[in-house]
Amino acid sequence: MNSNMIAITIDNFQQIVLEESKNKLVLVAFWAQQIPESVELKDKLAAKSAPFPEQILMATVDCETQQQIAQQFGIQGLPTAILVKDGQPLDGVSGPQTDETIATFLDKHLPKEEDLLVVQAQNALAENDVSVAQNAILQAYQLDDQRADIQLILIDVYIQTGKTQEAKILIDNIKMADQDSYYKGLLAKLELANEAANSPEIQTLEAKLASNPADIDIQHQLAAQYSQVNRYEDALKMLFRLVQVGDEQTKDKSKTLFLDVLKALPDGDALANKYRRKLYTLMY
Repeated sequence: MNSNMIAITIDNFQQIVLEESKNKLVLVAFWAQQIPESVELKDKLAAKSAPFPEQILMATVDCETQQQIAQQFGIQGLPTAILVKDGQPLDGVSGPQTDETIATFLDKHLPKEEDLLVVQAQNALAENDVSVAQNAILQAYQLDDQRADIQLILIDVYIQTGKTQEAKILIDNIKMADQDSYYKGLLAKLELANEAANSPEIQTLEAKLASNPADIDIQHQLAAQYSQVNRYEDALKMLFRLVQVGDEQTKDKSKTLFLDVLKALPDGDALANKYRRKLYTLMY
């Protein structure tokens, strides 16, 4: 049941129907105790709208005690429900309704699950919480992998988590009509990320390692550089090899760096989970 359900009276009519409907949809169910079908419709609508408190306000009109309000809406019979937006009727149903017809009625006006996940991801990115953003946008992408807004947010997350190859594959498939300012900004970020991923410092360390492939310090330095430019998989591969071989001091330092890189990845990241499992298998 919808705990936020409000009973409309003459006293709050203007506030609920006229003012609140400027901010969100107001779903008004008209009912009377002596008409069981109207009570059933009211309860079903309340249950269906309960998960969407930010988008819809559930309101009721008891036609036994609030006949004047029912007359203002022009209600001819029960059960009846009306959706109000900006003080005006937007849609409605009348007569007994099945769960399917109620779902069809409300789904036209309620946000889809992926819409809510997109908002969650956008808010998380605004707060620099990449972990939450990644979880939300991956769920949205699984629900609809053709929406450009979902793809662009996922590209943003990929860039921030060092998955530049995945980002490039997605950004190359964005249609011309969807190449807005957000797309252009992401394209620039991806180019910068690719440049940073192959910085002069990294190139120098890679050259040194090529000449001295057994040098542990160079490998540690290079892994740290990889991590700083979000090349997490390269860093983890290198450090995991060092955890597997060498003396105890080398293993301990490599393991410490390995765990530091894992901590830099968002919670639930597939790469982090993969290497945690590898480390667990190695240890036990």
